[in-house]
Amino acid sequence: MPRLEIRGVTSVITGAAAGMGADVARQLAARGAHIALLDRNADGLAEIAASLPGTGHTTHTIDLTDDDAVTTAVAEITASHPRITALITCAGSSMLGSIDQLTMAEMRWLMDVNLWGTVNITQALLPALRAAPQAHIAHLVSIYGLAAPAGRIPYAMSKFAVRGFTESLRHELERTSVTVGAVYPAGVKTGIILHGRYAAALDPAIAQRAAEAQARMYHTEPMDAAARIVQSVIRRRARTMIGREAGLVDVLSRLTPAHYWTFMRRPLRDAIDTTTPFTDS
Repeated sequence: MPRLEIRGVTSVITGAAAGMGADVARQLAARGAHIALLDRNADGLAEIAASLPGTGHTTHTIDLTDDDAVTTAVAEITASHPRITALITCAGSSMLGSIDQLTMAEMRWLMDVNLWGTVNITQALLPALRAAPQAHIAHLVSIYGLAAPAGRIPYAMSKFAVRGFTESLRHELERTSVTVGAVYPAGVKTGIILHGRYAAALDPAIAQRAAEAQARMYHTEPMDAAARIVQSVIRRRARTMIGREAGLVDVLSRLTPAHYWTFMRRPLRDAIDTTTPFTDS
């Protein structure tokens, strides 16, 4: 399969105001790509856009769960960028809490952000991607789209759904010029867990404790993760694992699909504890 051309053409990146999305934008721009940056954070987008080398970059402040806003943004993007060859979806959030602590509204909110936001922008931008001689879509999933931990039900649900959407879309487009890949990050040092949401019924101190325990398990720098993502786009890979835990979780979930939690429970013990009363001692 030929490598994807990115120099002089446009890559569209969601979640581009911070974290992996921002670093992917920087690295693609350094390779000569034009970037259309999407995020809800207008100030963050402006800051990232100002830091990018090259010209022809645009920013689009958007809530990806708003159908009309997505339609409008895609019209703006395609008007400004006649040749779009890549879509990288990095936007997402997290949610802490057990099934007894979460409300249906909280779980629906995360599904809207992580799943339907991804589906929305992908469907809307697909005609522009199909118009290119070659194009690639990369969806950031998570290792929690391979193995589902306790204490992360809405997040795991949304990421398993993104994985299913990505794989189905890849099969639908297999005889077209558009390839589709799933990226499975593990332990990337972004702010998603520390700045994510938690169930309203959860004590904020307990939520902070669990989030910090999860964050301590992160080892991969966002810049290193972004480099892997950029390579996966250029090489149009169907599956990309990022972080030292990703390969292990992938193997565990396939070798022992009914019992992988036996091996994951202890390392995640503090990160999934949203019930033990918080004490300062």
